[in-house]
Amino acid sequence: MRIQQLTYLEKIAATGSINEAAKQLFISQPSLSQAMKELEKEYQLQLFYRSKLGITLTAEGREFLNYARGILDQVNLLNDHFNVEVVRKHVFSVSGQHYAFVVHAFVELVKRIGQDEYQFTLRETQTQNVLDDIQTFRSEIGVIYLNQFNRAVLTRLIAEKDLSFTPLFVAQPHVFVGRDNPLTSKARLTLADLTDYPYLSYEQGENNSFYFAEEILSTMPHKKQIQISDRATIFNLMVGLNGYTISSGIISSELNDEKIVAIPLDVPDSMTLGYLTHKKIELSALATEYLVLLKQHIRNYGFTIIGD
Repeated sequence: MRIQQLTYLEKIAATGSINEAAKQLFISQPSLSQAMKELEKEYQLQLFYRSKLGITLTAEGREFLNYARGILDQVNLLNDHFNVEVVRKHVFSVSGQHYAFVVHAFVELVKRIGQDEYQFTLRETQTQNVLDDIQTFRSEIGVIYLNQFNRAVLTRLIAEKDLSFTPLFVAQPHVFVGRDNPLTSKARLTLADLTDYPYLSYEQGENNSFYFAEEILSTMPHKKQIQISDRATIFNLMVGLNGYTISSGIISSELNDEKIVAIPLDVPDSMTLGYLTHKKIELSALATEYLVLLKQHIRNYGFTIIGD
């Protein structure tokens, strides 16, 4: 195995094409293909699925690339220490349910990097996708919540996928509404207060089981219900239709959420928010730094990090 081969592998994964990777690396396509075949032969594994549509990493390939990136990060640190002018593009990916604090920490991480080149991915996505992203090494970190209703089912799935769930903080449920919603006149809300307002929830695709819902009390019937796929739309409907959803209570005014208000909901339940990682992978320096920023942002909202 050569460092050069790991650099090649990372470029192929980024472009999804041997030809395009070869162009960007300024080498011939046959030379690049041969380098990858040698790497596969050395470790006796298949790194890619090859088709007419391009190249995608296998599960083994994603795992191998994650380790490779750790090695390349160390090489970059070595070069920096001895003033070798080689700057490697930073690569990092996080997946999560739709939480403002996940986005805020991501923004802070990008600002801290301060480099001309990086390749980051932030996926606000369905619960099943978060689990799958970590299992297949598409992302290093995934953020979800557990509560008394979904804990048994999701904990089993987490174990089956060889993942770990690390709790961050416990939040009491809050109702998110537009700032002009009549409900904002109340300091606390009950379920009865919500009856006549449209209930907004994130759709979960083919895995639309109650256990995958991002909102607690997902089995409750509602007179008016709208499912949404993204956070911008759900906020627009809170403002435009006086709709509501139920979440953690954290709203980031710095990320243009100033039109939304969080009101405590009186129910005997809580949400344990935490992050997923793969048991077989040691987190990269970027992932570790992201977690530091994530925890700091949570503390800024008055929550205590579990384990502090």
